[in-house]
Amino acid sequence: MDVSTGLIIAEVVWVVAISSYIMLERRTPAATLAWIILIGALPLIGAPVYLFVGPRRLARKKLRLSLARKRIDSLLRQWKAASAQALSAQGQLMRAGAHLSWLPPENAYDVELFYDGDSCYEALIAAIGRARHHVHLEYYIFRDDPTGVRVIDALIERANRGIEVRLLVDGVGARLRGPAMRAMASAGVQVRIFNGVRVFRLWRRLMNFRTHRKIAVIDGQVGFTGGMNVTDHHSVAARGADAWRDTHVRFCGPAVHGLQATFLENWVFTTEDDLGCKTPERFALFFPPTPQGAELAVATTLGHNETMTASSSARAPQITQILASGPDGQGHAVEAFYFAAITSAQQRLWLTTPYFVPGEAVLAAIASAAHRGVDVRLLVPLRTDSILVDAAGRTFHDELLAAGARIYLYDPPMLHAKTAVIDDALAIVGTANLDNRSFRLNFEVIAAFYGGNCVGQLASAFEKDLGHAKIMKHREARSPFVRRLVASAARLFAPQL
Repeated sequence: MDVSTGLIIAEVVWVVAISSYIMLERRTPAATLAWIILIGALPLIGAPVYLFVGPRRLARKKLRLSLARKRIDSLLRQWKAASAQALSAQGQLMRAGAHLSWLPPENAYDVELFYDGDSCYEALIAAIGRARHHVHLEYYIFRDDPTGVRVIDALIERANRGIEVRLLVDGVGARLRGPAMRAMASAGVQVRIFNGVRVFRLWRRLMNFRTHRKIAVIDGQVGFTGGMNVTDHHSVAARGADAWRDTHVRFCGPAVHGLQATFLENWVFTTEDDLGCKTPERFALFFPPTPQGAELAVATTLGHNETMTASSSARAPQITQILASGPDGQGHAVEAFYFAAITSAQQRLWLTTPYFVPGEAVLAAIASAAHRGVDVRLLVPLRTDSILVDAAGRTFHDELLAAGARIYLYDPPMLHAKTAVIDDALAIVGTANLDNRSFRLNFEVIAAFYGGNCVGQLASAFEKDLGHAKIMKHREARSPFVRRLVASAARLFAPQL
């Protein structure tokens, strides 16, 4: 046997061995095939890439996260038990959300939606300035550009006054240079890096186990979440007409407990510090008790749509549920909740997402809704900041168009909002895109608002956005051959996008 034949046999054995190992992971068929194709095409490169970003690389981190979640769950046991007593009389989506994400629905007050970064940052900085005990922030992207410096200055001011300030940023997304880090450390701001790494920018898109969340909690009573990071990208004052279009939400009251618990889980994972919440006094500072008599404002469940009654007053309680998920094998809560919500739609399903690379189940659910006669509208950007994601995303459009859905392309500027409006029953604002990366590879969080003013406000914003978008008229199947070939090739890597 000559050398070339021996090398071919060795390569085949190597690829078969690694492929068998991957199959034993029992991931989705699409993800398994994508990895096998990569290793078969690039046997010497594919295997190291798999070991570097694949599931085995995350096993130890998942164990640490599981231990962190158990610690937080034990702290919250009494609160969750009290909230669960009212859950049995509520709608199916609420029960599903509580089962999937271990966080029950609670009242939110003073719910305010933000559609531009400048107004959102003003509200965030004002809330930080009123903090009396603690400020907790968790962000995927946090930069020390002019926008970030304003937030950093607000954190430093509070820390100098003795307020507990904690900032958790992602090891890939955040870019905080030495002067900013030293200034915060000197003032007493506790800055921690979630899953810190040092990699070339080429690897940034491939790195898994990232916190893609955007969370701010002030005194356990005011919370922010949504699509906006702390960066000039969202600021008209900094970027002018190029500022990204995004959606964020602020609310007060007991529903903030869900954001606090979500932050605390990753803080414990990163630092092993539970902030002394084992003592009732400290626990009450981070999770203020619900005022007596302010029980969940659910009047009734009316049929499949779970239409809730709510006052038009701004101070009326808005039933809100926080759902958090991550790549830890806990049922992919955000993806499962989206699937349940989509399949519940009867009149309208309006989705906004910058990255649309869904899994088969979510894609089929959206198409099924359109087949059932639901008014399905998908709003996506004409172009994103990722050519590969744009190419892969186009391959999912034809199925929806054939089912009767309408797809709108927003341009310019970049559309970064992640929202959903389902009938008059549900509005979703969060950090999760409709793609596999958000649903299965990143840590995400969403706020689900059941009925109330938030649904109508988000629907109005959606209709306004359509004024800046063009409806897709031509299917991808009619595109030039090379464009279709590139898009189809990009789709092979959808599980990692």
